[in-house]
Amino acid sequence: MLIVFGGLPGTGKTTLSRALADRLRAVYLRIDEAEQALRESGELSGEVQAAGYLASMALARSNLEIGHTVVADCVNPVPESRDGWAAVARAAGAGMLQVEIICSDTAEHRRRVEGRAADIAGHRQPDWAAVQTRDYRPWPEADVVIDTARLTPEAAIAGLERLVLQDTAP
Repeated sequence: MLIVFGGLPGTGKTTLSRALADRLRAVYLRIDEAEQALRESGELSGEVQAAGYLASMALARSNLEIGHTVVADCVNPVPESRDGWAAVARAAGAGMLQVEIICSDTAEHRRRVEGRAADIAGHRQPDWAAVQTRDYRPWPEADVVIDTARLTPEAAIAGLERLVLQDTAP
């Protein structure tokens, strides 16, 4: 199964996706890490653009094809990236769960964004202004929307784990 997380920076995607991957013993792919590795490679002449997503999608497909569950942690802001993940799941013959993470409390969301420390060497975290102006389009196809202003990480992970186990039961 491919489990794709999406949402604006600071909503809790990494906290939840990493914990779920650990609980499921799944392959964990974080787009920020792929993008930072591409930047550090010195091979790009410009911005990373879609390269981090494309590299991660290729890794997701390879792992799905050999039977691993894959958790993808990304902003996933536009229909094109979401369609790309769906194509990966179809090509690998895998199920897919699309999880959108939001934080409906604007003050809390801002506090999280402004209080975060980079956990990837060299990675520059977006500031609140960048998060507010980010091109993030509605995701009506998301199977699950989790509001981290209203649900604890533990409750969210437990609910997601139940969903995944239910979807993968024979």
